[in-house]
Amino acid sequence: MKKPIIITLIILVVIVGITAYLNQKEVANKDLLQEKALIAIKADGQEVEQINFAFIKEQGELTFNKELDTSESEPRDHSYTGVPFKNIITGVGIELADRQQIIVRAIDGYTVALTSTEVLADDNIYLVYKKDGQYLKGKKEGGSGPYMIVIRRDQFGQRWCKFVIEVEVK
Repeated sequence: MKKPIIITLIILVVIVGITAYLNQKEVANKDLLQEKALIAIKADGQEVEQINFAFIKEQGELTFNKELDTSESEPRDHSYTGVPFKNIITGVGIELADRQQIIVRAIDGYTVALTSTEVLADDNIYLVYKKDGQYLKGKKEGGSGPYMIVIRRDQFGQRWCKFVIEVEVK
């Protein structure tokens, strides 16, 4: 009875070890993206470009207010500075009109799926890098950045994405 359990445990340990080894490069790449404040832009599974803060700011910086209402705190107005998300995607030469879905991924694995209709809507989705006049800090510094997706039409902020490192257009 004990022998099958031991064999199963050994197999599981080997599988976990192999998976960790194979994912090591991917984890290092994600850390590097956040460390250098880069976002990888992909179209149809292929990386098109890695964009930096200078590129992002050139896409039409603006500041807006949005109330954040969470289950942990009372509703509170915050000031956010960023750029319309659609400007980021079109800025790298990707047309959104014929696309179905835009996937935003964070360093912690959180993923948000957006429709092209949502992204193309005026005054809706922003890639922000400042909150209340302060630059967003990275995950290691206890922040929510360096980049975060804010959806103005999302009442409770449930689909906002902190720690953005990748955008995939499908």
